[in-house]
Amino acid sequence: MIGLDTNILVRYFVKDHPEQTRLASNLICALSPMEPGWVGLTTILELIWAVKKIYHVDRAGIIQILDTLIASRDIVIENGDTVRQALWLHRIGKADFADCLIACSARAAGCTRTVTFDQIAARDAGIQLLA
Repeated sequence: MIGLDTNILVRYFVKDHPEQTRLASNLICALSPMEPGWVGLTTILELIWAVKKIYHVDRAGIIQILDTLIASRDIVIENGDTVRQALWLHRIGKADFADCLIACSARAAGCTRTVTFDQIAARDAGIQLLA
């Protein structure tokens, strides 16, 4: 298994640096179920932050990136079921993906509730508004 850093995934999806894009694409295309890439939760959150804030990828583009990662048989995602649940919440509501992942990760860890001051996360991610 090969750990993939955020900048490898950014180059692969954004294609903003020709040489690094080529190298990242070659690496990702060479992955296989026998030697998959591994993407941690931190990497996913950094990736989504970067493509949203730096490259101005919209919500649909973020969903497409996450769908691509989740669908790949050549990539193992840390806590993949939790990431899939978070993507589902993100897809049907307006909460940020990070908030959805926080809510789903807390549930998977056995938390009875997660609290926030974020009204959108409370409404769309199943987090309890602390008021």
